[in-house]
Parts: sequence; C-alpha cells; structure tokens
Amino acid sequence: MGVPAQDGVVQLRVTGVVCLLLGVALGCSSGSGSSGQSASSATSTPGAGSSSAGSSTPAGSTPAGGSATSGRYTDWLTYHHDAARTGAVTGLPTAGQPHSAWTAALDGAVYGQPLVIDGQVVAATENDSVYALNPRNGRVIWRRHLGSPVPLATLPCGDIDPLGITGTPVYDPRSGLVYVLAEQTGYRFVLYGLDPRTGTRRLTREVTPPGGQPRFQQQRPALALASGRVYIDFGGLDGDCGTYWGSVVAVNTNGTGGQLSYRVPTANRAAIWATPGPVVTARGNLLVSTGNGAATSADQPWDGGDSVIALRPDLHQVGYFAPDSWAADNVSDADLGSMAPALLPDGRFVIAGKNGNAYLVRADRPGGIGGEIASTPVCHGFGGSAVSGNTAYLPCVDGGIAAVRAGANDLSIAWRGPAGSNGPPVLGGGALWTVSWPSGRLYELDPATGHTRGQIDVGTVPHFVSPTLTGNLVLVGTAHGVTAVSS
Repeated sequence: MGVPAQDGVVQLRVTGVVCLLLGVALGCSSGSGSSGQSASSATSTPGAGSSSAGSSTPAGSTPAGGSATSGRYTDWLTYHHDAARTGAVTGLPTAGQPHSAWTAALDGAVYGQPLVIDGQVVAATENDSVYALNPRNGRVIWRRHLGSPVPLATLPCGDIDPLGITGTPVYDPRSGLVYVLAEQTGYRFVLYGLDPRTGTRRLTREVTPPGGQPRFQQQRPALALASGRVYIDFGGLDGDCGTYWGSVVAVNTNGTGGQLSYRVPTANRAAIWATPGPVVTARGNLLVSTGNGAATSADQPWDGGDSVIALRPDLHQVGYFAPDSWAADNVSDADLGSMAPALLPDGRFVIAGKNGNAYLVRADRPGGIGGEIASTPVCHGFGGSAVSGNTAYLPCVDGGIAAVRAGANDLSIAWRGPAGSNGPPVLGGGALWTVSWPSGRLYELDPATGHTRGQIDVGTVPHFVSPTLTGNLVLVGTAHGVTAVSS
C-alpha cells in the first residue's frame, strides 16, 4: 500500500477526544489542539509532560519487552512486547468499551508498532523520522529526522512511498538506546541508536545485506535484540524484482566490531519479510520464516525457501522446517514467509503461511522437510500472532482471527473471529485486539470465544499493522501518524 511522499514543511496536529456516555462512544470533537511544534525541526525538543527516560530499575535488569512500568504506562519495548513475540502483556486494567483518546499526525506513515519506553510513546515514520509522544495527549516531546527516504519512483518495484523506516524499532535497557533502521537515498541501510529521553543520536552504523544489490532489497521486519546484538532481517520489494537473497544481519549493540550475516541458500529471493522479525527462543536461538525461493521441483535440493530456519545467535543455521509442498509453494508464491512462528511456552511453534495450512513444529528440532508434529487447514496468515498457553491467535487475511489450540500431537481450531479482524493480534486487559487493514477498524474480542466486545475506526492503516497496549490505551500506527484509543 503506497503512502504519498511528504514534501515541504509538514504540520503537526494533535486532537484529544472525550466522547463517552453510558459506555457508548457518541462522537468526537477537538480537544487538546495543536502541539505547537513544527515537524520541520530536526532538533531534539523536549516538550511539556516529557518524562525522564532514566530507568528506575538497574541497567540490564529488564529484558527487551519486559513488563516494567513507568507510572500508569507499561513498557512495550519491541514488536509484540517481548523477544518471543507473544503479543501478550499482563497487569493492564480490565478493558471496557473502546473510545477515541487522541490522534497525532506525524510526517509519514507508521508501519511499525509504536513503542512505550519509560512513559513515552516512540514511533517511527516512512519519512525517516522518529518521534516521542506524550501518552496522555499525543503531544510531541521530541522529533529526530534521520535522513532522506527513498522515493518509490527511483525503485524498480515496491509499494511504499517514500520508503524510510518500516520495521518496528527495539529498545535495549542495558545500552539505554532505541535502535532504528532507516532506508535512505542511495539505497543505504543505516542503523541508529537514539536516546529515548531526547532523541539524540548516540550510534550511527551502516549495515549491508549480504549479496544481491541494495536497490532490490527492503528492510520490513521488526528489529530484534538478543545476546548483546541487534538483528535485522532483509527481503525484497513488493513485486520481487531483481536479484536478492533473504538474509539476517547482526551488529553489537555498542556499534563496534564486525557485522555477522546469514543468507538463505537459494539462487534468488526467499525473502525474510514477515513484520514480527526474528523470534527468539528460550535457548537464545532465532527463528525466521522465508518466502518463495528459486527451486521449483522437489527433485532439486532444498534451497531455504518456504521454510522456518533456526539460527544460533552467531547466525549459523542449526535446523529448519519446510512442508512437503515446499517446491510447489515456491512456484505458486504460497510460502510460509508471510507470517512469523507463534512460539508456544513448551518450545513448539505454530505457523500458517500462504498455502492455507497451519503447522505444529518443535523449535529446537524443526525436523526438516515434512518434519511437523501436526498440520491442519486453517487460513492464510500474514504478520505476527498472540500466544496464551497452548493457544495461538493467528492473523488470517482470508477471514478473521483464528484461535488454534496445540495438543500433544494435533492442532484444532477453537474459534474464528469476525471477518474483518484480519490484522496481527495482541492480548491485554482481558481482551484480544486486532486492526483490520486497510480500513482501520480496531476490534476488541473475547479471547475465549472470539465474540466482538467493541470496535472503533482509527483511520486508514498500513498493511499488517498491529496495536500496542499500555495502561488503558491501545496505540495504532496509521497512514498519517498514531491514533490512541482508551479502553
């Protein structure tokens, strides 16, 4: 889905809304007004209500995606809350009927999940800008413009215009930095480490995906943090033009040392592009799913396409899973790469890509070709899942959310949600939350039944957008900024 390029001076507007009567949202009117800050400023500008980002816990005591809180706002430090991408957060107030809280219009589309770091909302845009917002009213605390994004007109294919920061950033409590990967003119990929209190750049490092040509590559998945490194996945542009390879790059969080990298062993493609990015297991290994590779016959050697690949922290491959249909899936673009593995607490995972089947697989021993424990037809999954116990809530684009239960040796569908509930879901406050795309309707579902408890429109959203939960707020990246809903 394209996003119009932003030229010239960009205006910021923030609207606060209070419109609840007898538990029913009745309408919206302007509230807090303009933030009074111009997005054209590239300097750090702390604003009213900004809080210190100095952690109240010792450095390193809270892992990325931990459940630390700053006042009433629970931290959300990485995609789907934690390194395992469970999408589940505890300690939130019980959700009620959703109603509009505020809208922050930023200088571009927000494809990644907003983060919550020590009481501030941090969001990144396709205009290569990063913002800190006040969660009470959406007002800008600081903005940092990192460079010039890549205009779609200069790319051989693609569907994002301009192409800037697409993957969800990650925050490291040990270094005290939030890491952001920006695509910039000249087909460059630059990793930044920002101070979340001020937006000051503390680290700048260019990273290079192995092989191929940067002009044909795109960095879409969320960044991951593990073993003192930042992990960055790469795939191709929409349309799979040119020659590229799905790959993972790792750099030390302090920016020093060499770059580690892994490249899928295919002749071409096999993108690693699912929005959650790497899933980190309890053993510290990484799981990544791949798109369609170049091999077109089961008589050919497995080439890494249509698979889930397990990597050690040093990015050496230690195992993989591929369905028996991997070669045919490569031909028909029906691969697993559209969704990340839903990691269960017992060390297994569930994944449902584009071929309509869900697979139950051991994470530590993925089993190779046909190595699943069980499989069953479920849906076409795109994005990340939420996990509670042995239940994975899958993001099904051909219908609504599907709650899939993993038994000892089988998978079963517990329920299916409403047809529009097709975005990657998250769990918190006793509710399951998902956003339909591109219409932008936020659904509040009962996790036990899939029944709709409430719904509200949040505006046009990018593909596969997923909400962030903190306090009584649901934060959603949109085609124009961030919208907050109170529950």
